[in-house]
Amino acid sequence: MPLPKYPTGDTVMGRWPGSSLYYEVKVLGYDSRSRLYTVIYKDGTELELKEQDIMVGPQLARSRSPGRRRSRSRSPARTTRRSSSRAAAAAAAIADGATPSRKDPKQRDALEVRLIPVLCPENKEEAQPERSQGRYNLRRRKDDGDVETVNAKPEPKQQPGATTLAAAWATPPVPLDFGGKLGAFFWLLFLPAWVLFLILQVNQEDPSLTNFPPPFPPLETFWDLRALGFVLLWILLQALLYILPIGKLSDGVPLRSGETLRYRTNGFFAFAVSAAVVAAAMYLDVDLTYIHSHFLQLAVASFLVSLLLSVYLFVRARSAGLGELALGGNSGNVVYDFFKGRELNPRIKGFDLKFFCEMRPGLIGWCLINFAMALAEMKHQGLETPSSSMILVNVFQLLYVIDGLWNEEAILTTMDLMHDGFGFMLAFGDLVWVPFTYTLQAYYLVDHPNPLSLPVLFAIVVLKLVGFYIFRKSNSEKNAFRRNPSDPRFSHMKTIPTATGKSLLVSGWWGVVRHPNYLGDLLMALAWSLPCGFRHLLPWYYMIYFIILLVHRDSRDMSDCRRKYGSAWDEYCRTVRYRIIPRVY
Repeated sequence: MPLPKYPTGDTVMGRWPGSSLYYEVKVLGYDSRSRLYTVIYKDGTELELKEQDIMVGPQLARSRSPGRRRSRSRSPARTTRRSSSRAAAAAAAIADGATPSRKDPKQRDALEVRLIPVLCPENKEEAQPERSQGRYNLRRRKDDGDVETVNAKPEPKQQPGATTLAAAWATPPVPLDFGGKLGAFFWLLFLPAWVLFLILQVNQEDPSLTNFPPPFPPLETFWDLRALGFVLLWILLQALLYILPIGKLSDGVPLRSGETLRYRTNGFFAFAVSAAVVAAAMYLDVDLTYIHSHFLQLAVASFLVSLLLSVYLFVRARSAGLGELALGGNSGNVVYDFFKGRELNPRIKGFDLKFFCEMRPGLIGWCLINFAMALAEMKHQGLETPSSSMILVNVFQLLYVIDGLWNEEAILTTMDLMHDGFGFMLAFGDLVWVPFTYTLQAYYLVDHPNPLSLPVLFAIVVLKLVGFYIFRKSNSEKNAFRRNPSDPRFSHMKTIPTATGKSLLVSGWWGVVRHPNYLGDLLMALAWSLPCGFRHLLPWYYMIYFIILLVHRDSRDMSDCRRKYGSAWDEYCRTVRYRIIPRVY
């Protein structure tokens, strides 16, 4: 077995996670199985690094003598910084060349460690690294269950000429999602075909799987120019409502460049105006059941729009700067980058394409389609009012959409907005997948009614409300904590500090399971499916799809967070044992 390149006790240069900055670290050990080095930074942060993230460089300047001051208050909202015994002992240990002591309950003096980063070029052996200075403060309380928060505040201004733009944004390679390059090719073909299959299957008189495959209609039935015009008119209406100077201007999360984009969060206003337009159309005797009778043609037209949009996004991303590209969509493979999306925040003179598509045409269109299905059910079944099952599906999903638009600002801290590029995956998902697969339960009920008894109806309503409460409460906690970890509302909650300067929340719903928002989603998806009964599997498609999606997202989150947070994520997993469902999964 080969010996490790960097022995235990050596002082070397270690990469700071998610950047090209290298800091002086001390090697604490080496795991021959995982081939990872355990190192400790001067602020007491322990992290596991690969060999390629470690280098032997010129000695850095000594840390300043720590300023010492007493703190009379233990409130995390106070500006006084209090270090943990672990951080103080770690800094002393590195300076003395000894392994840091982790237990010193009497140590209460504030410690301010000045780390001097080195921006390293690609050729670490030959090029001389240049320096820019940053400052990281560690604030903790004693290990008695109080809040632990790390606030990383690098200097916003960089020394002139310290590095090129490419070097400043250089990051380790991001693993490819969705099966990599071959997987992206598969999903490009499978997703449109799957939507087509679902629509053709639900159109059958008996949509059971025993009647698979559904009969393939003549090609001319897939296309209708009027349907394309309807889709384009709907998107244009939503775009006009989006650009109106009505509603709040919200700040997104800071980008890698340090820039913060602003978004017009007037989704609820757009929904209210859209509802008024639909009411006016009904008053003018516009037949909205056209949506049901031309569902296939509308889906094909939406797919064409999403495809053309994806091509435009891919072409324009070729001229985008390095800092404007998403980390996961810049692999160099044409198919994968087209599918995943290259540009992170494509904008046309302030019009944010990704944010608009994420929240407007498909999401509000989902409610419009459901309403049209209720009208079609009344027409087909000869009813004066929609059935109780159709009402439940409409009301439940309407509540979900309204909640999302009312809390539109919260989406700015989601993975789609922060990390994923805008390409075919999101364009197709926003414009086709959401409005034409999430509405399958209402589509199914048009020709396959399912009466509900009063006790069953009451039980389904309770299930929906419980799921919605968990979903909204956990998402609100996450969004507020990401925006301001020092908010007094979180002063009583426990957190785990990480080497990235962020903290992991392990209190509230996030202390029950790792993904409480997924748990709420799962309960709501069950409540959406139950009104359709158990005669056919097709209306349970959303429930099955959602379980698969949650497992994929959970696996993806585990991998990303393990890479980003290192040993802090292991501690988080030990603290919060269950992933989505307590004591089950």
